[in-house]
Amino acid sequence: MATQAIVLNGGSSSGKSSIARALQALLPEAWLSFGVDDFVQAMPPAMQDSEEGLVFLPDGRISVGPGIRRLRDAWGEGVAAVARAALHDLQVLWVGVMCDSRVASMREAQRGDRVPGMAALQATMVHDGVTYDVVVDTTALSPQQCARLIADSVVPAASFPDGPVAVKPSVPG
Repeated sequence: MATQAIVLNGGSSSGKSSIARALQALLPEAWLSFGVDDFVQAMPPAMQDSEEGLVFLPDGRISVGPGIRRLRDAWGEGVAAVARAALHDLQVLWVGVMCDSRVASMREAQRGDRVPGMAALQATMVHDGVTYDVVVDTTALSPQQCARLIADSVVPAASFPDGPVAVKPSVPG
């Protein structure tokens, strides 16, 4: 069965959104993108910086309250329902988006919309216990290069006018 959903998992400022946009430009069919930032922006303002919701701590950690857990579960069910309505059964490609914590921290500082320390804290933590089909590293690769590695796992390389990509993804054992 062909891949019908791609999950990009990586820490803050690792490049997930940029890769998603590059994938949308590269893949031959239309793909929707939903991310954690979309969820945070959709939250009621009262849930931000409250014990019931999210509290961004000075060291980069995030305290997640019970209200946000309920909303997060509903959000996840909603995204899955949209995907199932369009795709029926889902064949998911799990992608690990790696980035050196120093590089992610520099990106975080340049963005200016993140709590300092979040990128360094999440750089490896978000990958604990997750098994990936494809791993990309945005430390040295551009979003377009990463998207191409991912796309090669979704559609045959012969579908692209420039042929197969030279860099191959690694999959941790």
